[in-house]
Amino acid sequence: MPQDQERIKAVVAFKQRLENRLAKLEEEAQELQATLDAVNGILLEKGFKRGNLQDAEAAEATKEAASQPTQERAPTESRPTGYQGGEPENVIPLKTANDESLALIYVENDKSVHVLPDESKQFSVNTPPFSNFLVERVLVKMQNKDSELVRLNQLTPEQMFSYNIVREGDLIREIVLRNVDEERLKELKSSIRWTLDKMYEKMKIQQQ
Repeated sequence: MPQDQERIKAVVAFKQRLENRLAKLEEEAQELQATLDAVNGILLEKGFKRGNLQDAEAAEATKEAASQPTQERAPTESRPTGYQGGEPENVIPLKTANDESLALIYVENDKSVHVLPDESKQFSVNTPPFSNFLVERVLVKMQNKDSELVRLNQLTPEQMFSYNIVREGDLIREIVLRNVDEERLKELKSSIRWTLDKMYEKMKIQQQ
């Protein structure tokens, strides 16, 4: 009888692990579907149709193969650049609680992160809490922390976190982040989503 109880406990524990694994896979599938929907939305906005996506991809591959490697140019604040990288390692959509698009985050293999706010929202650097929270309390804080590590010779200047806000006038077109590890990516994703959500709420109130 005790052996049967132990076997039942083992089976129940195994069942629990399977259920947890299944729940995690379902959550991951939902995130991937949301990402795919966001990417498809961008392609449709740019005028692509399903029938010519393969042609466009083939043309882009040929163009990349023919081009020579060039030194990356830093984006200027007066000219919007958009995401200029290759195929990203991950694409993360940021949305409101009502499933409205706020931005897309492109994560590259070299730990570079590109944040492209939804252009239809017209996010401005002057709308709180962009400058006083996201810039001053998150981005500047991360940069200062790494600057101190460089001073202590615990980090090289090339490994230091940095950011660049690409603007068109006062409008935010892109936020470029360098040297973002996995832990900081989680913090940045949460902080950026919260900031844009609060900015959007203030913008809607102003428009009423």
